[in-house]
Amino acid sequence: MHPRVLKTFLAVARSKSFTRAAEKVHLVQSSVSDQMQALEAELGVVLFIRSRQGLVLTEAGETLVSYADEILALNEEARAAVTTAAGQAPGSIAVGALETIAAVRLPAWLSGFQGDHPEIALQLKVAGSGELLRKLENGEIDVAFCFDQGDVDQRFVKRLIAREPLVLVTSTANAFGAWKPDLAELGAMDFLGTGPGCVYRTMLDAAFSEAGMRAPRLAVEVGSIGAIARLAAAGSGIGLVPRLAVADALERGEIREAAWPGSDQFASLVMVWRRRRVQPPALRLLLAAASEGFASPRSADVRPRHAVPILS
Repeated sequence: MHPRVLKTFLAVARSKSFTRAAEKVHLVQSSVSDQMQALEAELGVVLFIRSRQGLVLTEAGETLVSYADEILALNEEARAAVTTAAGQAPGSIAVGALETIAAVRLPAWLSGFQGDHPEIALQLKVAGSGELLRKLENGEIDVAFCFDQGDVDQRFVKRLIAREPLVLVTSTANAFGAWKPDLAELGAMDFLGTGPGCVYRTMLDAAFSEAGMRAPRLAVEVGSIGAIARLAAAGSGIGLVPRLAVADALERGEIREAAWPGSDQFASLVMVWRRRRVQPPALRLLLAAASEGFASPRSADVRPRHAVPILS
């Protein structure tokens, strides 16, 4: 079973479609079909059956998925081990990150890392949390920087590297009754939020649910923190965001902030990478550097500087 064919098999298994799998592995659909037929012939079993919902794995196919993951991971580990033993140059690293982290936290840190290791070529790819994990699965990136959304499966390793304070932001013309409004006050206000599944949206909904209260009305659902800040400045509603993402707008006086009264007042910033017996030398250097020097000086729990009483 060639690793290239196993990679195609996993793409088909996870997308449940030859067409979508072809896009992921950059092949034409006929090549994907040919590879799967050849794999089934080699193993002497049927791996997929067709249904109204698309392709469905047979029991044999389900069994192969876990082995295919392990074989591909071992293949990568073998390459890394051989490269290390041969004393070759560390190579390159593809870094994935959420838009907020890529724009605010990574530029200076990656520049410093590159200054210390000019022999390592870096790539930075921006995507949402779910897409970052898919890119890790597919080998498109080596490490992802994102906010923690719970446990990852055993194929990955997750490490906490910083805790970023969350704040409520609003326009300068309409602030809060106190520097730390309660959930009852907030429940009557219009909010600006990211889509379901985003860590900030999850924390917003969870806080009201834990308090036995209905979540506030979502005035606008937006796809980026920058858009939330601009809409808040225009008076469209209130946003719950990590302070690091709006620090510049706060300094310019475009928006004001208040403390978030939810039980969890911080977003945990983590890095996630594939579990291997031997990590590539370049990635090992980056993981060590991030573990030692990524913590934010802003992660202390401090009172917001721009909170003001509500304007009647």
